[in-house]
Amino acid sequence: MLKTDYDLLPVPTGTLQIARSPASGSRLNPVTVRDSLTDPLHFSLIIPTYNESGNIARIVSRLTELLDHGLPGDYELIVVDDDSPDRTWEVAQALIPDYPQLCVMRRQQERGLSTAVIRGWQVARGEILGVIDGDLQHPPETLLQLLATMDDGADLAIASRHVDGGGVSTWSASRRFLSRGAQLLGLIILPRVVSRVSDPMSGYFLVNRSAIADVPLSPIGYKILIEVIGRGQIDQIREVGYVFHERTTGESKVTWKQYTDYLQHLLRLRIDSGRLGRLSRRLHFPVGRFLRFGLVGLSGLTVDMAALYLFYEVIGFGLTRSAILAAELAIINNFYWNDRWTFRDIAQQQSGWQRMVKRFLKFNLICIMGLILKILLLNLFFNGLQMNAYAANLLAIAIVTFWNFWINLKLSWRVTQVK
Repeated sequence: MLKTDYDLLPVPTGTLQIARSPASGSRLNPVTVRDSLTDPLHFSLIIPTYNESGNIARIVSRLTELLDHGLPGDYELIVVDDDSPDRTWEVAQALIPDYPQLCVMRRQQERGLSTAVIRGWQVARGEILGVIDGDLQHPPETLLQLLATMDDGADLAIASRHVDGGGVSTWSASRRFLSRGAQLLGLIILPRVVSRVSDPMSGYFLVNRSAIADVPLSPIGYKILIEVIGRGQIDQIREVGYVFHERTTGESKVTWKQYTDYLQHLLRLRIDSGRLGRLSRRLHFPVGRFLRFGLVGLSGLTVDMAALYLFYEVIGFGLTRSAILAAELAIINNFYWNDRWTFRDIAQQQSGWQRMVKRFLKFNLICIMGLILKILLLNLFFNGLQMNAYAANLLAIAIVTFWNFWINLKLSWRVTQVK
């Protein structure tokens, strides 16, 4: 095991939001021997990593050589590692004595490239914030061109594969098709954001802190650039061409899940930037999340009816027993999709099966309480207020749906346990 006297950076928790002033109070006791790490800087570069122990020393060396020449003493490199099994964070930590501008963060509760970048930005001291892959697929030499572009007045400088000087090295035809297809999908769903740049899926860019400060961010998956453009106050955008290189060490992390996450991200930004988003902000109520909760509830109703038919008509259980089993299957269905979709951003901050079981038990209890509340309301509306039976049932369902959503938001899906 590698030994070092340098502590890891603290991992921020809570809202994914960047402070306007660089790292004010966000680095309490960051390291044991470098008290100067609270001073502001011109530039902070985040290197998100997962199983990059074979690459991290080379990229830190190359970046340091470039920035020591172009921006001596006025930059920092922040490695944000998602608790890699190959202990990338430990390898990076051992490099600190040779690279005084290097800091390391080890995340053990959250996962995902986009949130890793934002957590790094939250502790960064730079007025300009950047991100580069840790696998050397992004050429470090392009960084000085991006910095020059930012110093020339840009709010956002992007390394693009689709402008002069850009390209890909040895991509297969299928990967090129998927990349272009994802861009086309973005133009259809989110044209005002995606059409502003030639390479919306780039993960190599710099942005002014002031352009994204004090804005709650909510990315999904790996493509953080569209989140920055969609939610930030971005005026001037410049692009610099670069050639994307295939990795020489480690394994590619491109999977179909990245594409499905990208689609969900586009849809979320579309909703948030449209009428529903404006209504949500005006009412201070998460309308989009509530609608997702309602759609999940409809899927649960389908599961409930199908399971009731299976247990009662096919297997031959009694009606009460069948109804209880069907209701529990519907609850399990609803929990799964709410955890994976409706409250996914919150659930990711509380990873691990034990915390998931805790969320499920609370969700189950709240749903049972909701069922009791529905029966009480139905009797009140039908017997007490003499309402039509179907109208009374519909109103009771509407009230209980809102109640279930609000209580689950406040109790089941909330960040309460941090390390």
